[in-house]
Amino acid sequence: MRERLASRLGFLMLAAGCAVGLGNVWRFPYVVGQNGGAAFVLVYLAFLALFGFPVLLAELAVGRGAKAGIAGAFKALGGRWWGRIGLAVFGGNLLLMIYYTDVAGWLVKFTEAYAASGVPPEIGALVSDKPTCLACMLVATGIATAVCAVGVQRGVERVTKWMMISLLALMGVLAVKALTLHGAAKGLEFYLKPDWTPLLEHPGRVVFDAMGQAFFTLSIGVGAMTIFGSYIERRESLVKESVWIIAIDTAVAFTAGLVIFPACATFGVDVASGPGLIFAALPKVFAEMTGGRAWGFVFFLCLSLAALTTVIAVFECLIGGLMDMTRRPRPAVSLAVGAAVSALSLPCVFLDGALDVEDFVFSKFWLPMGGLALALFVSYGFGWGWEAFREEASAGRGAKLPSWSRPLFRYIVPALIILVIITGLI
Repeated sequence: MRERLASRLGFLMLAAGCAVGLGNVWRFPYVVGQNGGAAFVLVYLAFLALFGFPVLLAELAVGRGAKAGIAGAFKALGGRWWGRIGLAVFGGNLLLMIYYTDVAGWLVKFTEAYAASGVPPEIGALVSDKPTCLACMLVATGIATAVCAVGVQRGVERVTKWMMISLLALMGVLAVKALTLHGAAKGLEFYLKPDWTPLLEHPGRVVFDAMGQAFFTLSIGVGAMTIFGSYIERRESLVKESVWIIAIDTAVAFTAGLVIFPACATFGVDVASGPGLIFAALPKVFAEMTGGRAWGFVFFLCLSLAALTTVIAVFECLIGGLMDMTRRPRPAVSLAVGAAVSALSLPCVFLDGALDVEDFVFSKFWLPMGGLALALFVSYGFGWGWEAFREEASAGRGAKLPSWSRPLFRYIVPALIILVIITGLI
């Protein structure tokens, strides 16, 4: 008998936990900082509605309609040819974990360092310390393997639910602290008052970064959400549930901005400093802040929770999908996935530049291609088809998918995704 989630809250926290991750608390603030602040946020929200919501809804509906992961669902609903495409999409989860667990390990190390001594490692020195990076990566994969091996309800749902509740509470505490800093007003002006100059001067870059962030932040395009759709009944409309997931995901990203921009404005940190904003710049903020050791610990604990909820959720996608294909017991499949991810992650740990290559292939090619396949699968007759998809997405209590939205799935979403792929490759 197929496993089920115990509650709607558990489903929302698990699905949101898959979406909420480094894209929200790490990537979102520095991309906003590089693209001028509030104006970029508005463009990002527009793309979140234009193709983030449709692809998320498609993943959930495909999973619930077939009661299977992405590979099995494509095959069951569209035939053998689509099953092969589903396998390729499914492989993106493994590609993501090959480098995501490495970064998650760094966050675990930063959290441990703040707890133990209040002095975080210098990120360059940490990346060069290969044995420590290996140990941290194995901690991240070990946690995910152990949680998933216990089961959907007793392991994945229960742990992720409390991780997400803790994350939301801690982010709220950090935001309150940041808003009381003396430079908060300046940081909020940058974050909340639109300045259209960057968009007018570099429209291509701003639009591309906004589209890429909308894709990355929801963890869509690899079928990770499909497995969670397969674990729920038809009591609630997936249109409604998709809106809730996006709302939680956006709230975490928005709150991260409320934490980071006032802090940067107060202590003179350049918000456009890129990926190093979290690992290199913010530790300097905590070093100057009263009670900085405690606030640094809380902040990196939030980042660790955000990363680990995604790792656990994507592990579950891999495990659930392989269980569908092989009919092997959960503990054995969990151990196999944990061992495979650990082994395949070694190049990212030991080879400089391997992580950047993995990230490029995944975010610029694999994610968008998976999203394109989903959009075509649910809106054309050579796939699952529009009417079957619309019926599944609308089944249950709550909002229904209107018939007039078909052009969005059939034309607008594919066109935007193709633009993302071409621009990313260029």
